[in-house]
Amino acid sequence: MPDDFAGHIEDTRLTDALSERYLAYALSTIMSRSLPDVRDGMKPVHRRLIYAMHQLRLDPTSGFKKCARVVGDVMGKYHPHGDQSIYDAMVRMAQEFAARYTLVEGQGNFGNIDGDNPAAMRYTEARLTEVAKAMLQGIDENAVDFRPTYDGEENEPIVLPAAFPNLLANGAAGIAVGMATSIPPHNVGEVCAAALHLIENPQATAADLLRFMPGPDFPTGGVVVEEAASIQSAYETGRGGFRLRAKWAVEKGAHGTWSIIVTEIPYQVQKNKLIEQIAQLMEEKKLPLLGDIRDESSDIIRLVLEPKTRGVEPEVLMETVFRASQLETRFSLNMNVLDATRTPRVMALPEVLRAWLDHRHEVLVRRSNHRLTAIERRIEILDGYLIVYLNIDEVIRIIREENEPKARLMAHFSLTDTQAEAILNMRLRSLRRLEEMEIRKEHKALSKEGKDLRALLGSETLRWSRIADEIGKTRDKFGSGPLGDRRTEIGVMPVVADVAPDAFIEREAITVILSEKGWIRAVKGAVAEPAELKFKEGDKLKLILPCFTTDRLTLFSTNGRAYTLKASELPRGRGDGQALRVLVDLSNEDDVILLFVAAEGAKYLLASNAGRGFLIDGAELGAEKRTGKQVLNLKPGEEAAFCVPAEGDHVAIVGEGRKLLVFALNEVPEMARGAGVILQRYKDGGLADIKVFRLADGLTWRSGERTRTETNLREWLGNRGQTGRMPPNGFPRVPGFGR
Repeated sequence: MPDDFAGHIEDTRLTDALSERYLAYALSTIMSRSLPDVRDGMKPVHRRLIYAMHQLRLDPTSGFKKCARVVGDVMGKYHPHGDQSIYDAMVRMAQEFAARYTLVEGQGNFGNIDGDNPAAMRYTEARLTEVAKAMLQGIDENAVDFRPTYDGEENEPIVLPAAFPNLLANGAAGIAVGMATSIPPHNVGEVCAAALHLIENPQATAADLLRFMPGPDFPTGGVVVEEAASIQSAYETGRGGFRLRAKWAVEKGAHGTWSIIVTEIPYQVQKNKLIEQIAQLMEEKKLPLLGDIRDESSDIIRLVLEPKTRGVEPEVLMETVFRASQLETRFSLNMNVLDATRTPRVMALPEVLRAWLDHRHEVLVRRSNHRLTAIERRIEILDGYLIVYLNIDEVIRIIREENEPKARLMAHFSLTDTQAEAILNMRLRSLRRLEEMEIRKEHKALSKEGKDLRALLGSETLRWSRIADEIGKTRDKFGSGPLGDRRTEIGVMPVVADVAPDAFIEREAITVILSEKGWIRAVKGAVAEPAELKFKEGDKLKLILPCFTTDRLTLFSTNGRAYTLKASELPRGRGDGQALRVLVDLSNEDDVILLFVAAEGAKYLLASNAGRGFLIDGAELGAEKRTGKQVLNLKPGEEAAFCVPAEGDHVAIVGEGRKLLVFALNEVPEMARGAGVILQRYKDGGLADIKVFRLADGLTWRSGERTRTETNLREWLGNRGQTGRMPPNGFPRVPGFGR
């Protein structure tokens, strides 16, 4: 540090200093680490790896070198970051299940689809693939710009020539500061076909290009089950996503048995973790239709899913598994890339392809100019050689006798400095007649090539024709054969019958227990002796309800609201359970009138303590919210008193003043909600009890330990809204029918 700056302190606001440094960090992350370049589809670490391997001459036809050697060169010369991060990037470029078209050919353990880690870099070896060779094509011919490395001792390419459409073919993913990118792999044959169409039709839209490349092509296969309109919208805007499912088939067994065979799993899903996830879901009884899962994979994936019973439909079974596990995933599309000016932006499909084509055009022009310059330099030298052969004796004399032969040659034969230097450096054996013929042949060929290059550089049509030929060769080389075959099927949205939510829950018998103080729990099976149930001190049993784990329970409260509880979500075990007000929005003043499983098509009679009520369909009592659903409107001072099944043709109602009234059930209107109608009038008190029964069977009530039935009810028959008469002899003094 210069002496002038010793002890120098500059006052800066903390917010300004932080914002300046954070902005610099953000820009560095965006442009130098996380986002790929649209031209070659690479981040700096991948580009530096490929270039370093090229410098080490690790071509597809050469031998392998230790990965540690490659990582060391990359870290020391180009990429001053951790060796493990560099090695991880190199490994991903070599994994066939991670990269659609591998750029690195690995030798040794490079990991597997189960999620096992690769061997250490000192054990593995690598070299470039033909795809990487295509990415580097022309890099030594001034095709791209170079820049100094971080220490200024070396130069590195800013972008690769990229004769291979790497961005779309292999995809990219990265998270920067405030932005991210996610591009799925595609089939290179389809990408090249779309690029050729774009050359012929520069105004082509995303919809036009999707006729040639209908969607992603993942290295692990699978089935894309996204709507065509959604796929088109994603490529038109550069943002969207793809729903990806595993590929499966039904394998028939003996005696009508069958199993599901999964042969392809979604991209970036580790097989071992997938199996563990499904096994965990089975243990938690969230996949009740699935009986077992086995991994019979070798180098080919084969997962066997066995149903719990053969009566299950395979489509329904797989729908439950797809919904609950990673056999179905969603891969997002966010084509946020760095354009040719190193500016990050989201591009649509036509823009991405156009950027690659423009880059190929620039590479072609630069390579052509580079080659033309070399040809002109060589022709200049060849012209000098031909002068030698025409005047060989004089040339020899000048070289032997003159003190400054170079200057004399240049003056005598009008040679350039380059020509004179080349003549002086000639060997005597080059003066053969055969050599003269070779030089004339080379001169003619180079002159023709130079003429063609000048024509190429002077015609944009010829240049795009040449680019189209190069893309056609790329398609033929990489887009055909086993490597080029499409692996991911573009399917349609599955047409499967709706799977009820309880299909994910194992159906088993339970008993729901509710205490007087509002504590609820469930126990497996039936309760043999309710009296033996234990509760908190001062608490006791209120009601007990046998049901199944797949049932949805309806709770009706004194506040006139109906609530829904899922039996499968109730606390289980021998403890006290959970306070009901934690599950639903009940206050301390509210009490439970009835907890039941609403039967399909069943009707219920709701009534308040003021004697007003109506009939309601059981389906109307369903409420998804924790706050429930207000079905019986109450006036100040009123509360809901009864919710009884409407199983019969008449209603018996008795007030606190011991007046009994019987009337036809069809006099009560059916409503979805409201205050209801007057069921019975009272001078004093209110409603004591209500019951729906069949008139032909008579009215039954309990009095102490006895049960009595009255069949002659003519005296109490009337119309809804009347007061009624005193009940028959033997009716309880505290009016009620008993339960």
